[in-house]
Amino acid sequence: MQVLLTGANGFFGRNLSLALAERGHAVLPFTRQNRAEELPALVMRADAVVHLAGANRPADESGFEADNLRLAAQLAEAIRMADRPRRTLVFASSTQATKDNPYGCSKAGAEEQFVSIADIGNVAIFRFPNIFGKWALPYYNSAVATFCHCAARGEALPVNAPSAPLTLLYIDDAVQAVIAALERPKPGLSWPKATPEYLTSVGEIADRITRIASGREALMVGQTGDGLTRALYATYLSYLPQDRFSYPLVVRGDERGRFVEMVKSENGGQTSYFTQVPGVRRGGHYHHSKSEKFTVVRGHAMFRFRHLVTGERVDIEASAEAPIVVDTIPGWAHDVVNLSDEELIVLVWANEIFDRQNPDTISALVEP
Repeated sequence: MQVLLTGANGFFGRNLSLALAERGHAVLPFTRQNRAEELPALVMRADAVVHLAGANRPADESGFEADNLRLAAQLAEAIRMADRPRRTLVFASSTQATKDNPYGCSKAGAEEQFVSIADIGNVAIFRFPNIFGKWALPYYNSAVATFCHCAARGEALPVNAPSAPLTLLYIDDAVQAVIAALERPKPGLSWPKATPEYLTSVGEIADRITRIASGREALMVGQTGDGLTRALYATYLSYLPQDRFSYPLVVRGDERGRFVEMVKSENGGQTSYFTQVPGVRRGGHYHHSKSEKFTVVRGHAMFRFRHLVTGERVDIEASAEAPIVVDTIPGWAHDVVNLSDEELIVLVWANEIFDRQNPDTISALVEP
């Protein structure tokens, strides 16, 4: 499709433009550099229209009428006058449209403009809550953007009303909802809803972002695989200054090689790696409950095991050329021998964070 996208240079517009291009759609951008007089010609070229442009924080309240209500009326008229029937229009309205304030009233008025053309096209109106994600402007688009910007720079978060309720929608979910409305339009007027929405508070979001930021330095990563935490984690990372894209790790070493912890998780253990010079053994201990997984990423190694009671032996060869995972088994002493002529590098995952007060690591040679 050719999609006319108003507000293409804004926070939502940039994310949507990228996603539309990924799906093979062409974007006809309309930005603050364009004039309203250009809308009829752009509408004539478009198969669909997404209207994102509008004012959130104008210099004075007259900006709401000019950027929200008047522009919507001009766009609706351009669609009404176009000769191609049944265009799809998606309008990004706001949950504020039900509120009696200048911004909400301007959004409600814009909705009325688009409702009036539902008889000649497919009109989908979203009432979005607070949207957050990458590329939002701090101190403008959302409190989340401001908090992430500050936390990523080690600055104090400006939390003025921690108990204030906050309903959030992640930008990726908003984008997917808009694309679905474009690609699978419903005839006439519809009021789709983007999900999931997250009901939270300003203080809770500030606390979550603070924990994400402090955890990075402590190598700690929380549950970042789904839901609000996943979205906040991705958003926080997008606000890191370029000189903070990386951070140093502590290297512990001796004559055998080096050991480096990379990332830790309260629910997922920790990931590390060690190096080992040729001919040297590492390990020589057993665990009661701790489990580990080893994968050789460079070199050739022998993992050796001895049962602490029966004395049974198991030897497992592993190399980077034919990668395997080797588990440590509770109750079996184990060590690693570097069979290579080069430095061995082994990736290690453990099911728990190493506790120096209770390490569950008892010395025991494989060959006593």
